[in-house]
Amino acid sequence: MKDFDNIPALMADIGARAKAASTDLAMASAEPKTHALEAAADAILAASETIIAANSLDMEFAQQKGLSGAMLDRLLLNEERIESMADGLRSVANQTEPVGEVIAEWEQPSGLNIRRVRTPLGVIGVIYESRPNVTADAGALCLKSGNAVILRGGSESFHSSKSIHACLVEGVRAAGLSEDAIQLVPTRDRAAVRELLTMTDSVDVIVPRGGKGLVELVQRDARVPVFAHLEGIVHIYVDKSADLEKTRRVVMNAKTRRTGICGAAECLIFHADVVDTIGKTVIEDLIDAGVEVRADASLQMIEGTVAADQNDWGKEYLDSVIAACTVPDLAAAIAHIRTYHSQHTDCIMTEDDAAAEAFFAALDSAILMRNASTQFADGGEFGMGAEIGIATGKMHARGPVGAAQLTSFKYLVVGEGTVRP
Repeated sequence: MKDFDNIPALMADIGARAKAASTDLAMASAEPKTHALEAAADAILAASETIIAANSLDMEFAQQKGLSGAMLDRLLLNEERIESMADGLRSVANQTEPVGEVIAEWEQPSGLNIRRVRTPLGVIGVIYESRPNVTADAGALCLKSGNAVILRGGSESFHSSKSIHACLVEGVRAAGLSEDAIQLVPTRDRAAVRELLTMTDSVDVIVPRGGKGLVELVQRDARVPVFAHLEGIVHIYVDKSADLEKTRRVVMNAKTRRTGICGAAECLIFHADVVDTIGKTVIEDLIDAGVEVRADASLQMIEGTVAADQNDWGKEYLDSVIAACTVPDLAAAIAHIRTYHSQHTDCIMTEDDAAAEAFFAALDSAILMRNASTQFADGGEFGMGAEIGIATGKMHARGPVGAAQLTSFKYLVVGEGTVRP
């Protein structure tokens, strides 16, 4: 791996080139961007063996570092996941062009015609950890939305991200766009992250994609605006009117489909009336599937549970572990979630419309669900093709951040020699 002695100079150069590319990209029509993404998808499929070989180096590095099984699963690339990456690029390519979209239009009594239209943010810095597919997702979404992007992947995914980035550059080149539109920081040195967070002259927004430690570091040190992507402390409340079979399917999928993603369920809350029926059945299902259930006192009579302690509430396990507790009513469930969640995704299992409406009204998570697996908390599943992250803050973008969410807007005002009296 090449060493870079002067990280500030390296990052300043990357930033300057990204800024120049963003000016050209903002004026690019939909056609070359679509061409670039389709060509990049072709390149990823053609380079499948190369990407898997690079990923094997990263997997070996991660194993030596002692990463958990869930983290290794995040890092792993195989033929199926590479095909999924390529499909994601094509899906983004085929979406409606966001840049220039008229969000609203109206006439004023003065005779002015006013349009509010989407415009790119400029240069986006994306800092992410062990998931190399973020390289493709973030690159595609930024390009589609007319933004240049500076990608800084985690040290564990260094080789995988580099191979995927090469395919993105191949697509951009094939479309005649600037190769500087999608850049990857070429070093594992953490000093590059510190520089990126302070590049106010060239970077317009930072998107952190990773664990609590990464997000807290970014929010603490950034001088550039940040789209917060906090940890996924995801709750499922099983109401007294929940359907048994729906709940069994949803909970099993929400916890076990992939335990290492931010939409995985981390805490089950049961209404006291269903503890001996739905609660017992669901917990036994999870235990049979190899999930460790850390239960409060009211659930510890269920064989195979482990006693929970205070640290289990509000914990993101990203593993085959889930917390479980009992509440007397819906209001108590809402209070528990408000206390411990991260405003990412929360779900209610209920057949009672009034209970669902109260749950939706009382909680302010970025995503609220009813009778559906929380693993649907994903931009691709929301029809966005891919996502750059799940924004849990309340400014600008919230929930899955797709191409449209990576735009701002400007006002276009047209008159006929109109003057203000």
